[in-house]
Amino acid sequence: MAFALTQLSASSLIIHGGDHAKLSASSTLLMGSPLTSRNPSLSSPNLTRRLVVHSKRLSGLEEAMRIRRERELRTSTTSKRRPALKRGKVSQRLPVPDHIPKPPYVSSKLLPEIANEHQIHDSEGLVRMRAACELAARVVDYAGTLVRPSVTTNEIDKAVHQMIIDAGAYPSPLGYGGFPKSVCTSVNECMCHGIPDSRQLQDGDIINIDVTVYLNGYHGDTSKTFLCGNVNNAMARLVKVTEECMYKGIALCKDGALFRKIGKRISEHAEKFGYGVVDRFVGHGIGTVFHSEPLIYHHRNDKSGHMVEGQTFTIEPILTLGTTECITWEDNWTTLTADGSPAAQFEHTILITKTGAEILTKY
Repeated sequence: MAFALTQLSASSLIIHGGDHAKLSASSTLLMGSPLTSRNPSLSSPNLTRRLVVHSKRLSGLEEAMRIRRERELRTSTTSKRRPALKRGKVSQRLPVPDHIPKPPYVSSKLLPEIANEHQIHDSEGLVRMRAACELAARVVDYAGTLVRPSVTTNEIDKAVHQMIIDAGAYPSPLGYGGFPKSVCTSVNECMCHGIPDSRQLQDGDIINIDVTVYLNGYHGDTSKTFLCGNVNNAMARLVKVTEECMYKGIALCKDGALFRKIGKRISEHAEKFGYGVVDRFVGHGIGTVFHSEPLIYHHRNDKSGHMVEGQTFTIEPILTLGTTECITWEDNWTTLTADGSPAAQFEHTILITKTGAEILTKY
């Protein structure tokens, strides 16, 4: 579940719980509420700002890919006719049996603090972490089999909820900062944190399904973007490249590697195709706590710090066909691209080892 880093609000959004939810300072940073300038001097009305524009020369390949993408968007009648995403009816939250252990935040609508500690596990912890992640992977795979025209995202949520509680686990998003459903379903221009509702999937849609489970005291988190019916080439390619970006970021992870290399690698690959990399939402540490340090930036950045053996965190880039700017619906969760262009996301939870990274949420 992605987190909003700067201007927006669980997987990634302004957050939540409607009028009753309140944000802490650290939660506001991650969940997407606007932040004031980090440089107090820039807030002064008496100061004249200078706009400095930096540009880079595109390679021939990058320029060719950018031109092709723009041509596809202009000529794709499917994209032109695709109606804007509309809010459907959200049903009541589903019950969880009393015997299933629940994470501590469920009893409150307040958004939990982001834990400062990096989550590094002993051998027993890793056994439980692997079990939670393996279940999350099976659930998202199952959810993908339900994707077809006419199915509602609420039906997907209901099926996923049942599979999770049948396994003796708790659906982590349910009740997180007031989130009303057990899974996030983000369709077409929805970047993340889509709330399942009565809208039926349409032929040509894409949908990201974000699953997190809480099993034996540990969270496992993963997401995947699925194609619904006959998806046009431009959107299908966006989905393919987004998954490639996630794996390229994972490939450079190992004990001692710098966190900032993840964003650099992802950005380099996305730019070859002219795609935008959303910088508002980040990956996060995960384990006994749903969201913790380190924050994983998917765009170019100068973040300090390096990876440590035994550490677990998510990598979950969001790419767009158009702008990376976003807007959030009044539900304080659903986050869309500002220009209505499609967005795609993939996510894995990984374990850092001495020589690389073990993907714990293999599909």
